[in-house]
Amino acid sequence: MSVEPARAKLYLLDIEGTAAPLTLTGDLLFPYARVHLRAFLEEHADEPAVREDLALLAGESRAETDPALPCRLEEMRATGDGDGDGARFRTGAYMYLLWLMDRDRKSTALKSLQGKIWKAGFESGELKGTLFEDVPGAFSRWAATGKVAIYSSGSVEAQKLLFGHTNYGDLTPRIGGYFDTRTGPKRSAASYAAIAQAMQVAPVDAIFFSDVVEELDAAREAGLATRLVVRGGNPPVEDAHRHAIIRSFSEVI
Repeated sequence: MSVEPARAKLYLLDIEGTAAPLTLTGDLLFPYARVHLRAFLEEHADEPAVREDLALLAGESRAETDPALPCRLEEMRATGDGDGDGARFRTGAYMYLLWLMDRDRKSTALKSLQGKIWKAGFESGELKGTLFEDVPGAFSRWAATGKVAIYSSGSVEAQKLLFGHTNYGDLTPRIGGYFDTRTGPKRSAASYAAIAQAMQVAPVDAIFFSDVVEELDAAREAGLATRLVVRGGNPPVEDAHRHAIIRSFSEVI
């Protein structure tokens, strides 16, 4: 039997459409990363962490089968121009990253690089994470009796930046864990089982909040309780698959 919210030991949340408006990434974060991408690669390509991202990006390009792919970064690396400081490789990486952005690909390398660009924006004050007004109070209530964790397709680094620089201040002291696609796909039950294990909580003692029914299906398959979060601006849900619906975290006492 799934846990009731009042007895949950882990409150696991999606971000967009759940804790923040769906427009957060599309209207704010993605455009910011796109505008600053070229300059970031030029200025930081020699840094070890960025070099790792670019190496991962090159590996991802090797697996691409889309004939519209602008370039093969792995081939550039093989010719010796992929060591992070080659102008040709940086240009290829820039083109490939834009191509991924245009297709909203869930690329781990892209997410990591975007997170690094957003970091500069958040720390400078140019960016601010906009959350729904019920989030801070809910985090305080839940953290007092259990654990709060985030699971998003955005990188862990980006998640920490977002919740560390919100329109309600720094909420990171109330969050006990962050998980991204390195844990696994959000529509795979194994991902939620892995998160519960990492947070040292039995799946039946955890509850997952999301605006995406298929993610909730996977969490329920893993044994977690679920809540479908319906927010203004979210697309209508035709079939909730028997997931309980809430419109505010204030409904979860």
